[in-house]
Amino acid sequence: MTASPAGAPHADPRYSRQDGPDITEPDSIKDTTGTLDGKRALVTGGTRGMGAAIAELLAARNARVLVTARHPAANGAVRLIQADLAAPGGADLVAGGAIRILGGLDIVVHCVGAPFAKPGGALALTDEDWMDALNTNLLAAVRLDRAILPGMIRQRSGVIVHVSSLQWKRPHESSPAYGPAKAALRSYSKVLATEVGPHGVRVNTVTPGYIATPLAEARITQIMDQAAISRAEAEDTLLATIGGVPLGRPGTTAEVAQLVAFLVSDAASYLTGAEFIIDGGNSRVI
Repeated sequence: MTASPAGAPHADPRYSRQDGPDITEPDSIKDTTGTLDGKRALVTGGTRGMGAAIAELLAARNARVLVTARHPAANGAVRLIQADLAAPGGADLVAGGAIRILGGLDIVVHCVGAPFAKPGGALALTDEDWMDALNTNLLAAVRLDRAILPGMIRQRSGVIVHVSSLQWKRPHESSPAYGPAKAALRSYSKVLATEVGPHGVRVNTVTPGYIATPLAEARITQIMDQAAISRAEAEDTLLATIGGVPLGRPGTTAEVAQLVAFLVSDAASYLTGAEFIIDGGNSRVI
């Protein structure tokens, strides 16, 4: 047996080139930020709010982007597959369309979600209400992942991002089915990352807090109407309701998009199974 030179690190036999796991190591010198040249991307809920901002930024970084949503975008700048992912057949329709148009997928970002607020709290929710919340906030992602992952596994590469909500950590009585559904999404995302990691596929969760979206604006308008106050006062009320934001403002959809664009890039090639909270410091949980 030949001894290693003095001071040289000993090779770990578990990771020998001859019989170790099939691991592709990224180039440690190449700058992998800022571009997604030729990557094939699908963004669900991609015609408004965070989804639209994410789709726009991925396209700006030279990805080939498709979006899916129930309704067309106002500007129509990105190619759309119109479908309802909350319906059982929606995932197969979208996956088939993406494969037909792009030939496969390298990136999938799940932005579909809805709070399903209903007067009366948890006791007012029917089984149908619960299933609507689960179909939209959990099963839409599960079904689509099930449809697209075989292709990613075959090509031994791919990135999935699940967009959750801070309500999974801090449920609110105004939408009692939303938090549990998003909690299930986070748990599922973690399990999936462990399962598909050996096949070269990464899975992460992005958890936004208060972000300036059309849904947030609708809530501000509702507070204004109910309390007969100005928009600034209504936003202050909303900030106080969620416990305050140390940075003193809501996040922007562009800021969420920047985080997602990093996570789907090669610059994040060693990140999987993780949760990234983007909330301006709103969550005080360690």
